[in-house]
Amino acid sequence: MVHAGSSRKGSKLNTMRRSTKRLVLLLAALPTLVVVMGTLYMLGMSYFEDTPRTFWSSLEWASETLTTTGYGGDSHWRHPVMNLFVMFVQVTGMSLAVMVFPIYVLPYLEERLQFRLPRTLPSMEDTVLVHRYGPAIDSLVEELKRSHIPFVVLEKDEALARGLQERGFRVVLGKLEEEPHLMEGVEKARALIANADDHSNGIFIMMARERGFDGPLLALAENPIYRAPMEKIGATAVFTPAHVLAAALAARASILISPRQEGLHVLGGHVGLVEFRIHHDSTLAGRRLGDLHMREQHGVTVIGQWIGGAFQLATGPDTRIEAGAILVAVGAHASLERFERMATPLRTGGHIVICGHGAVGGKVAQMLNDAGERTVVIDRAPGEGVDVVGDVLDHSTLDRARVHEATAVVIALSNDSLGVFATAVVRDYAPQIPLVARVNRAPNVPRLYQAGADFSLSLGQISGQILAHHLLHQDALMLEQRLKFARVAPGTLVGAHPWRAEVREKTGAAIVAAERGSEVKVEFEPDFRIRVSDVLFVCGTTESMDRYRAVFKTTAVAD
Repeated sequence: MVHAGSSRKGSKLNTMRRSTKRLVLLLAALPTLVVVMGTLYMLGMSYFEDTPRTFWSSLEWASETLTTTGYGGDSHWRHPVMNLFVMFVQVTGMSLAVMVFPIYVLPYLEERLQFRLPRTLPSMEDTVLVHRYGPAIDSLVEELKRSHIPFVVLEKDEALARGLQERGFRVVLGKLEEEPHLMEGVEKARALIANADDHSNGIFIMMARERGFDGPLLALAENPIYRAPMEKIGATAVFTPAHVLAAALAARASILISPRQEGLHVLGGHVGLVEFRIHHDSTLAGRRLGDLHMREQHGVTVIGQWIGGAFQLATGPDTRIEAGAILVAVGAHASLERFERMATPLRTGGHIVICGHGAVGGKVAQMLNDAGERTVVIDRAPGEGVDVVGDVLDHSTLDRARVHEATAVVIALSNDSLGVFATAVVRDYAPQIPLVARVNRAPNVPRLYQAGADFSLSLGQISGQILAHHLLHQDALMLEQRLKFARVAPGTLVGAHPWRAEVREKTGAAIVAAERGSEVKVEFEPDFRIRVSDVLFVCGTTESMDRYRAVFKTTAVAD
């Protein structure tokens, strides 16, 4: 017990702030300097000026000179040695006046006036401990705040720690490698999040388990090869959000990866689904669905539209088609071909340009290539997998990448500011090309949409959703809202017309076809009525499909 106490005291002495040490040394050195200078002055006045001074009057002279406050009546010296000595002391005093306050006094006062950052964990009962703060956990901490779950951030960067404290976060400052006592009390925590570099995460995981923590410990890894080692030393689960982000971007850039329309196969070759970009000069821009009569006149059902990266269901005749949106429509292939004359379809069959070949961009390229897409990768530095070396902000680079011929452009730059500006440059260069972009911090997502991105996702959103799902046992927000198709029984719609039963208004889902015997109908005459034996094909999001089943008392029908 005595040894532990003395060890802790020694640790506190060793962690004394540098400004405090400097100020203590200054306070000890100044009296010594005054005594030394006063003694030399007393001796000089006796031997060179032949006008002896007492010790105390000499000390007074030394203090006045060093502090530049004046000399009183003792201000004339005849001997050159005394003149040089007085000049030396005067310069020394001026130097001290310049140095003492900014180097010694002000830092000390600043630290005293600032709130002291804790160096030990508070009570961790039902509290989440986050090791290192960064963009990857922005969304998670916001979710913790919304859920009223207390959390503490263990941070070794003092400037960042103070910034977090000013934002109202509970922060503990320290470096685990040098201060293992920082983990005292961690065994009572609700959960731990490891968000440092992979090596530091390993130390954090091991120290937490050594302290007796047996709860969930979730880690974010930069390199997927470290997932297994981290799990072996004690991590409950290890995630690589950069790769999840890459998968989401690749799926949005290509219809060949993770198709967005689950169950589309149930319609066979009778019905197709297409996406059309509504340009500002399109005859559809700004029009209400009720005024267009798309179903009756064109045999096309508008499911919804992508606006600013978010999918909005068409909820009824008052739904207005927004200029710049991507309209999602379902119908017979012949009907969709007629519809093309009113809107511009998204291009297919070309290559996909990827700007940036880092951890995210490289993974996007790999996924697209594995899916059979043709890619052109732009990066500033040459390397394996890079097709065009150059600056994405330079039009000549975009020319060499044949951006005008691309089906989509993925902005996968690691710097948020550069990514936002690159989005604006590419959008200006190729206004018609779909733009998919990534950022690190979630607050920058709206800026990307403002710059012209069609779809954007942040690393913080991905990480936050993954961690919230596993930590809070809540369903994470979908990375992109996906449409689903299902074959369902008529339920309470028997005897009704598929397009006149306010299905969309009540549920958000839409009936796009009906199977009657061996025939699949995608256009319905005014006298068409749903029979008990019919099978309906319904399209919508997960939530709207659930509402449809609940409202119309129906069940799925096997393929």
